Amino acid sequence: MNMTEIDRALRELRLSGMADTLSTRMMQAQACDQPFIETLGVMLQDELDQRRSRLMDRRFKRSDLDEKAALADMDWRFNPKLPRTSCFELHTLKFVGEGANALIVGKPGTGKSHVAKAVAYQAILQGYDVRYTEADAEFARYTLATSLERAKLMKGWLAADLLVLDDLFLARRIADVGAEVLQAIVHQRYKLRRSIMITSNRVVQDWGKYLGDATMATTILDRLMHRCTMLEFEGKSYRLKEAAARIIATQESS
Repeated sequence: MNMTEIDRALRELRLSGMADTLSTRMMQAQACDQPFIETLGVMLQDELDQRRSRLMDRRFKRSDLDEKAALADMDWRFNPKLPRTSCFELHTLKFVGEGANALIVGKPGTGKSHVAKAVAYQAILQGYDVRYTEADAEFARYTLATSLERAKLMKGWLAADLLVLDDLFLARRIADVGAEVLQAIVHQRYKLRRSIMITSNRVVQDWGKYLGDATMATTILDRLMHRCTMLEFEGKSYRLKEAAARIIATQESS
């Protein structure tokens, strides 16, 4: 077989990773007098690398994360009050492997969402199925959805290894349907031993007020907190810091 035929055969076999680097690897083998087994090995690695990359891209797209966040991007010195050790402990994903939960509560702008997204992205890199949602908006969407759309949403929320509910109760009160679906999610995932990570500006003592039902709040928290790591974020707002930096930059440039 000539190079064209080999390329065609590789693509028919769905070995596009090998096909994409075929000519380069052949030139490398000739230039370096490389043994066949070594050339074959690097080509197989090319195929594996491309497949892993495509799989990672699919997982990321399916997760609905809007960024590939990292804990390394956090300015820990700006906010020394943050529970840094606990954040990195979550990043190990032990709680996901154990089917436990994580709850991050605290002041706005202190990095809760960034930490949750960083943990979620790390979970994707480690092969977990992740779903990220902006909680209040997603529950509002569920409220307006058809029965078929609701079933599809619920299936995705329950199937994921890690479900992230970001900024829960951002709008304070959520609709009755949203409250009921939150209870259903927590209840079902508790039985399945699948992890939930929640971020919220609201302390848990007030959840009954935001749900409109103290008994429902107790039921949700009972299951959520049974196997849970809780982190409290205090300190200064990163968003205010960035806004101040932009104002100073604008003044200096004018």
